[in-house]
Amino acid sequence: MTTKFTKDHEWVKMEGDDVAVVGITEYAQHALGDLVYIELPKLGATYSKGANFAVVESVKTAAEVYTPVTGEVIRVNDALESDFDLLKSDTDGWIAKFKITNAEELAALMDDAAYQDYLKTVD
Repeated sequence: MTTKFTKDHEWVKMEGDDVAVVGITEYAQHALGDLVYIELPKLGATYSKGANFAVVESVKTAAEVYTPVTGEVIRVNDALESDFDLLKSDTDGWIAKFKITNAEELAALMDDAAYQDYLKTVD
């Protein structure tokens, strides 16, 4: 499963043809520090690409999480509300799953190599 990235430090992995699994990158997790709260999206809510769908708060700051694709929230990782460290997990660190409505939006996202190059410009 190929992972794609945004300039806002979200990642997306596809499950099948129309389900996008979305989380925040390791870079974003380190920038935030110790988490104290996460506001998850509502099941069934629809978002356009680039819309704020979640908020992650740390002892340092609060950060909005933007959806990299347009779609409807079909699953929410409720376990994150009681275990913020799950965000760091490669398997359980997703925030929400979206049924996407425009697969072409994925083409505009960065692959791992492009994201690593991008990270060199943000520090």
